[in-house]
Amino acid sequence: MQFGVFSVSDITRDPTTGRIPTEKERIDASVAIAKKVEEIGMDVYAIGEHHNRPFFSSSPTTTLAYIAAQTERIILSTATTLITTNDPVKIAEDFAMLQHLADGRVDLVLGRGNTGPVYPWFGKNMQDSVNLTVENYHLLRRLWDEDVVNWEGKFRTPLQNFTSTPRPLDDVAPFVWHGSIRTPQVAEIAAYYGDGFFANNIFWPKEHYQQLIGLYRERYEHYGHGRADQAVVGLGGQFYMAKDSQQAVKEFRPYFDNAPVYGHGPSLEDFTAQTPLTVGSPQQVLEKTLSFQEYFGSYQRQLFLIDHAGLPLKTVLNQLDMFGEYVLPELHKEMESRAPKDLTPAPTHEGLVAARNAKLVAEQATTKEPAASDRDQ
Repeated sequence: MQFGVFSVSDITRDPTTGRIPTEKERIDASVAIAKKVEEIGMDVYAIGEHHNRPFFSSSPTTTLAYIAAQTERIILSTATTLITTNDPVKIAEDFAMLQHLADGRVDLVLGRGNTGPVYPWFGKNMQDSVNLTVENYHLLRRLWDEDVVNWEGKFRTPLQNFTSTPRPLDDVAPFVWHGSIRTPQVAEIAAYYGDGFFANNIFWPKEHYQQLIGLYRERYEHYGHGRADQAVVGLGGQFYMAKDSQQAVKEFRPYFDNAPVYGHGPSLEDFTAQTPLTVGSPQQVLEKTLSFQEYFGSYQRQLFLIDHAGLPLKTVLNQLDMFGEYVLPELHKEMESRAPKDLTPAPTHEGLVAARNAKLVAEQATTKEPAASDRDQ
């Protein structure tokens, strides 16, 4: 089981001080948070991609490469990479390059994106978003899996005898998660390829995500990748904690009430009751996170959104310290004890290389020509 942090990279006014951090401050904060994630023993740091204000993360691979140089263990990922407006060739090249720089500590979450104005900025039409997702991912897969690609589609110029460089590290592509909050076709793509499915699990009640995850699991089994309960699922979540729940609510309420993503809507109490947001003590964070497994089945990755809504860096780092001390050890113990013994392992580069090698050995064994003595019998 992997635990980590994901960031949507918002730049938001701190409602308690009125101060808005600069872009540089938020960019530097993302590096500090990633280093803290490694320090406390979490496994993953992921950052989103946006090309509009109030967000700063227009080039996630640049940020992740810089973080890779200052960390040793954590997996570096995205949340999300836009499969619709990015050229698949550039995605293939950028993430293969990052793979090499980070010694394989790389995967990515692909998503359609939900900001309409971004599409025409990159010469695309939002009405084509699902078709762009399907076509671009099929091409991306070929660019990583085949040395020479000849390809023609609807949304980009054809490719003739094209080789994406550098090739994936150890000839194994980065693991791909497909992220969605509402699109069944995305769950279908993830299942077809045997990729992971990531539900951000933030804004909606559990029933909403249960439908998408259930569809993905059913189709994963249909395509022969394993049992439905072995499918590779990732979840988001978000928390704010203090030593007691009353203090946590008091501290977080002004951030919640003024956050651009959910401020001026439901009350904090209603939102925490109806969604995965947890505002309370470490024990409450632990218990609510453990409940995800009851609703969605055993899964492989849990990421938390904690650096949003104007929370200052010092507060975010303190939250991570508390999580590492009071919550993370118990989460590991409880979730792993409840998971089936044959659950598909959480994806790592080393695991993907080992699986590829085992598959090659098995294929060679089945195609090996029988010895002469066997043929003569």
